[in-house]
Amino acid sequence: MPRNPADSPIQPWRLFPPRQIATTRVFDVNARRGQSTANPDRSGEFFSLDCPDWANVIAITPDQQVVLIEQFRFGIEEVTLEIPGGTIDHGESPAAACQRELLEETGYAGDEVRMIGRVSGNPAIQNNFVHTGLILNAKPAGVPKLDQFEEINVSVIPLDAVPGLIRTGAIHHAFVVAAFQHLSLTDV
Repeated sequence: MPRNPADSPIQPWRLFPPRQIATTRVFDVNARRGQSTANPDRSGEFFSLDCPDWANVIAITPDQQVVLIEQFRFGIEEVTLEIPGGTIDHGESPAAACQRELLEETGYAGDEVRMIGRVSGNPAIQNNFVHTGLILNAKPAGVPKLDQFEEINVSVIPLDAVPGLIRTGAIHHAFVVAAFQHLSLTDV
């Protein structure tokens, strides 16, 4: 059953204007004072990352293979097994970003995108959402067009092998695991 925020005893805090601490290529760091509306003695400075929304795409081939990518991730200093995805450009819809990222990172394209889920990455410190799209009948349609910081290996594996890859930790990226959870709740 959907949660109604009006039924919660917890109410939003009063937020004061943010102060930008740092700007990077990927996100901005902001500080802002917050004060409890229930108990005004509770207040403090909080930090957040201002990030663009992301789009991830589960692309399934006509023979029920899923398109995966491998790439090096600097945060954990490892190569990870993931689905294609990236930031949503200003003015771009999540569905358009799914199509673009799939083609750019893998050279695959397919049917119209069906948006199947949305999650917040880390609402304690980030303001963005990750949108998951599903593309069926994915087939090679061109050559990947990687940006200067991407080195990607594309592979396809049977869709029914994905739960085992998650179970063993071969797929461990939280957004990818969430995407496959959304897929499990979707009529395909």
